[in-house]
Amino acid sequence: MALTIRLPRADRTLETYELAPARGFPARTDRPLARVAYAAAHMVADPLAEGDPWLTPAIDWDRTIAFREHLWDLGLGVAEAMDTAQRGMGLDWPTSLELIRRSLSAAKARGTQNGKGAVVACGAGTDHLPPENARTIDDVIRAYEEQIEAIEALDGRIILMASRALARVAKGPDDYARVYGRILSQVKQPVILHWLGDMFDPALAGYWGTADLDAAMDTALGIIGDFAPKVDGIKISLLDKEKEIVMRRRLPAGVRMYTGDDFNYAELIAGDGELHSDALLGIFDAIAPAAAAALAELADGNEAGFHDILAPTVPLSRHIFKAPTRFYKTGVVFMAYLNGHQDHFTMVGGQESTRSTQHLAELFRLADKAGLLTDPERAASRMAAVLAVRGL
Repeated sequence: MALTIRLPRADRTLETYELAPARGFPARTDRPLARVAYAAAHMVADPLAEGDPWLTPAIDWDRTIAFREHLWDLGLGVAEAMDTAQRGMGLDWPTSLELIRRSLSAAKARGTQNGKGAVVACGAGTDHLPPENARTIDDVIRAYEEQIEAIEALDGRIILMASRALARVAKGPDDYARVYGRILSQVKQPVILHWLGDMFDPALAGYWGTADLDAAMDTALGIIGDFAPKVDGIKISLLDKEKEIVMRRRLPAGVRMYTGDDFNYAELIAGDGELHSDALLGIFDAIAPAAAAALAELADGNEAGFHDILAPTVPLSRHIFKAPTRFYKTGVVFMAYLNGHQDHFTMVGGQESTRSTQHLAELFRLADKAGLLTDPERAASRMAAVLAVRGL
């Protein structure tokens, strides 16, 4: 008998939607993956914690770390305490550092399995320094140094996150060169730089000292060129594939381009036959089994199989990351709820309320069409529960 659910349509009527069978992607893999691939992982809130959700982050640590184990089982690296984990939108620096500590500890406890370790890279920024309290470039440098020192003390690898405070106080490209030059000259291991566009965070408008993306790229490339041995790669999250392609052609040898383009990741990862992008993506949290399966097919030389798996996920990702893009975390957590990685749809800061009922219903349809609902019956039951709370 077909599995169906009543879903709202844009015209405010309800439709009887028939679910497709799951594609049955493996929950773990020992196959090699074609690219370096990080999933920027979400955090799981504790829905029973006492406190005010808008003010105090309450984390379900067991479920949060269990989700990282799920990503490692699939051969994916974890990009920890990034914007997907609600960094700057509910997750403060002390809690971020505790998340990093626990994640690194869990990775170390796994040791090496099948010749592969659990890879973690950790977000270091300046978010403990409120932008309005930043007065000088030296304030920004000290804030970066404080977080980097704390992460390096845990033997963590660094993702150097964009800084709202720097965007506020910098007078031009030279100030960015000064900050990044100082930080890169000190780091213990090569870092991943993160260029996060203002569609993800409006406070980062004009990053690298200009609103002109080509000029901004020149500044970033100049910094990378000066400190190439200290740069593993750069993740750009501009949702502009042409800018990414241009930039990856200009990177120094040995410096990776990590795509953060949640609209065009499939073609950017596949590459143009000469150059390709590696991956550091929030959407890989939501589609991890499909992403791992696709990258394994690509490693086998089966590009058609790669696209067969990944192409149907792109409409879902474009929906989750649609404007206002900064609210994409809601869709990522909703996918984790539908697929049984957590038993509730509660987020730190009440962020589960940032997307409409219509948005969540369309997300459900697109996830089903991509074969991403691991247990369609459970997913339908959970979707129905959320709809009931929202009056349907």
